Amino acid sequence: MIKIEHVVCPSDDQMMFVIEGMRNAFNSWDKSDSEMHSCTDTGVETGFHLGEVDEALMCALARLGSDERKFMRQMPIMMRITAPLYWWKEFDTYKVGTVSNSCSTMHTVTDREFQWEDFSIEYLRYEQFGTIEDAQNKMRDDAITQFENTRNTLNAYRYQYLEAKKNGKEDLAKDYWRQIIQLLPSSYNQTRNISMNYEVLCNIYKARRAHKLKEWRDLCGVIRSLPYFNVIEASLALASRENSKASNEETQN
Repeated sequence: MIKIEHVVCPSDDQMMFVIEGMRNAFNSWDKSDSEMHSCTDTGVETGFHLGEVDEALMCALARLGSDERKFMRQMPIMMRITAPLYWWKEFDTYKVGTVSNSCSTMHTVTDREFQWEDFSIEYLRYEQFGTIEDAQNKMRDDAITQFENTRNTLNAYRYQYLEAKKNGKEDLAKDYWRQIIQLLPSSYNQTRNISMNYEVLCNIYKARRAHKLKEWRDLCGVIRSLPYFNVIEASLALASRENSKASNEETQN
């Protein structure tokens, strides 16, 4: 399961800044056709318009590779994402160009009882084991039983932790808290506010759009809905050429 909300895209002023910087290499600012629209009556700026010439240049640079598309690193994107720990483990490989503020398992994991909706177990409950075959139904029942045992154990340790805290037994409370942390399954959902840029999105989309984890495919679906996705899409042409070249070299060898 993945939930993506509060998506914040590059602002109008940021895009004007990005376009200006993109043209620094050849001092070609006079060729820019992007502009800020203004209300004819008040003169108040009402929005950014990406010009066709600038858009074509962005796509051309994107196709040339990361060295030439540095402007994408200046295009910020922010999202609030709730996803299981097993997915965050993979997301954390994207270290460069990302900043995150997460809900803490250190401070808040014992704030309330562990509920079913706190975990990504949709395949465990339905698709993976939800067949009509008796053997597979037995597997489903066994898997759910194991999960429910884990959840009940977590809640039992949570109760003991709270009781120890209430009675001033800090060392005992820490021991119960460690039991919770070490038993917490990778299906536990965590929420983070993520700051990235379009270069990071480009790398994610290139590598993960056909990933076997549905969470990645869902994120790539959100990426496809973002403004300026065509720039990310243009970068895939380079990846396609590189893969073709590598395949040809392998065949020749």
